[in-house]
This record gives sequence, C-alpha cells and structure tokens, in this order.
Amino acid sequence: MLTDSQNDKALADYRSFLAGRRTVVIATRDENGDPFLSIAPFVVHDGALYVYVSEVADHYRYLRDAQSVRILVHGDESASPNVFGVERAAFVCTAEQQSDEGRDAVFEKFAEHTNAKLVETLRGLDFHLFRLTPQDGRYVVGFGKAFEVSFDGGRFDHVVVDKKPGDKKPADQTA
Repeated sequence: MLTDSQNDKALADYRSFLAGRRTVVIATRDENGDPFLSIAPFVVHDGALYVYVSEVADHYRYLRDAQSVRILVHGDESASPNVFGVERAAFVCTAEQQSDEGRDAVFEKFAEHTNAKLVETLRGLDFHLFRLTPQDGRYVVGFGKAFEVSFDGGRFDHVVVDKKPGDKKPADQTA
C-alpha cells in the first residue's frame, strides 16, 4: 500500500504524463468485428479527448460507427527502466462525431500542439472531429504501481493484489 505522499506524487505524475502526451492509440472494430488499431493526435478539452481524422483513414469509419472505443496513451519505452513497466494510461471511451462549428477552443489547442497553418488547412479538407469521453481507466507506471483512475484524476485508487504463498491453484484444477 502506498503512503498518502506517495499516492499524491503518483497522481501528480499521472496528470503530468497526460499533459505531456500528444498522440493516442485508438482501438475500434472494423466492419467484420475484427480489432483495429490506429494512432491520432489529440487534445484535451472539457474532460474529453478530441481527435481530428480524415475520411480517407480507416479509423474514420470505425470511429463514426462506434459507440465506444478503447484508447491507450503510452509513454516513451526508451525512457523506461523496464519495458514491462512502461508508463501508460488506458480508458474505455464513448465516441461521438462533433461538428467543427462552435469548437474554436478545441482547434486552438490543436494549433498550439501542432501548427496553426496545418490545422487551418485540415479544416478545409475531409477531416472530422470526434470527442472521446473517457470512462473507467487504468494508469500503470511500473511494477506494483497500477491505479484505477478517472480521466481527471478525481478517482485514483492504487491497485493492490494480495498474493500469498499457497493461494495459487494448481494448473489442472478447475473452478
């Protein structure tokens, strides 16, 4: 179990981690129900992630047709002392296509994170805005450091697995 100060530090690290990331891996399903992964730049606004994707991209159709998706925000594996403990946060999200109209604050954030001229160019093309609203999630920052989280960090519960010798069932035993 973590002390209060360790938990507070982990929460601050979580918030800093999310603020420092620029892309998100999105898991959807294709028209056959098969898993499909893609990556897209994102910005955070009003408690949700926004992605802006082209109609040409396969993930446009899958996002458009999805009611929920899973996302993964991942850290730099080269900066991790152990690749099994790469910093990451994953969430189940609702997915909703949004109109560009009235979303100036979202596009300003995209312009800050990328290039204002590029964002203006994309707005004149076949790009569409999606709001991904995170529900339940998990933040992992190393061995023994996993947390059940809400996106805003309001919920930040250390996951503790109590494994004691003798608790493990033999491989041939069924429940």
